[in-house]
Amino acid sequence: MFFEKYDPLKEEMFAVLDKDGKVINKDEEPDIDDETLLKMYRTMVLARVADVKALQFQRQGRMLTFAPVQGQEACQIGPMAASDTKDWLVPAFREAAAMLYKGVTLEQSYLYWYGNERGSQFDEGVNVLPVNVPIGSQVNHAAGIAYASKILEKGESVFTYIGDGGTSHGEFHEGVNFGAVYDVPMITIIQNNQYAISTPRAQATKAKTLAQKAIAYGIPGIQVDGNDVLAMYRVAQEALKRARNGEGPTLIEAFTYRLGPHTTSDDPSIYRSDEEVEEWKTKDPLIRFRKYLSNKKLWNQEKEDKLQEEMKQYVIKTFKKVEKTGQYGPDDVFDFNYETMPKDLKKQKEDYLAYLKESEGE
Repeated sequence: MFFEKYDPLKEEMFAVLDKDGKVINKDEEPDIDDETLLKMYRTMVLARVADVKALQFQRQGRMLTFAPVQGQEACQIGPMAASDTKDWLVPAFREAAAMLYKGVTLEQSYLYWYGNERGSQFDEGVNVLPVNVPIGSQVNHAAGIAYASKILEKGESVFTYIGDGGTSHGEFHEGVNFGAVYDVPMITIIQNNQYAISTPRAQATKAKTLAQKAIAYGIPGIQVDGNDVLAMYRVAQEALKRARNGEGPTLIEAFTYRLGPHTTSDDPSIYRSDEEVEEWKTKDPLIRFRKYLSNKKLWNQEKEDKLQEEMKQYVIKTFKKVEKTGQYGPDDVFDFNYETMPKDLKKQKEDYLAYLKESEGE
């Protein structure tokens, strides 16, 4: 009866840790083994370093538009750590950290943002859909996979993510409503990072919380401190329990903050103050979790320095590999649109290759 204790209308934010990494809700502290805790933290650090470096690569003209995840790592790592390998992740475009934890490689992630669709082809057994850019449509995809899982009795649950602004899109409503009607094993996580690009959350909806939107669908909704990785783990744990028991979907609002721009095409200084950003930096999910691990004698500054350098070198090495192997050739533009290439497209390809050959001879 976990969710019955929390009223999404009352702005009661579920948390396990305070911003200093101290346990404030001992009864709800999840029982996570040390190996998993360290994996969670390592993945959060990898996601942060990869994020910072991707922003630099893009500014240098070496990568295409990128959607930073900095500040939202706990929203993503907590639920993925609570999930099983068989469970699905249906991401939008800001779920790089979640994708890394679920088995998508950094090389694949970078390939996608580099502009090569081979980055959307994941390894066998990695139950993750490709990045989804059209706002809200991933929720319908998740509902469909969850519905199939239920019909085929596969026992797979499905996680999907959407931003606070995305909850104003019709496909969010349609997907969650469908999932609720058919009691599918689906968990929708709203990453309320306070801005839908430049629109403040308060100007996007009159609802006190985004979690309360669950009431209209007849499913549980809960607002969680999205910078608290243990709180996100714990809530996902309970949502998974409901899903596996055939009790249907859950809606989770992760209250967090986007420390970087919406994408590399955005200038957040236009619509928010430096003071606001600095205040949220004091709630950084990595700092909070690191302090928790230090209190448990699992982490120290020496390990931190070593990990930071390890991840920095790994990220640089991976991107250099992507730059060498990620280039498109003329064949790539034509060969992957159809299973069997139509005659007119085949003729276009032949004409184009002939043109390139002629141009090279000039």
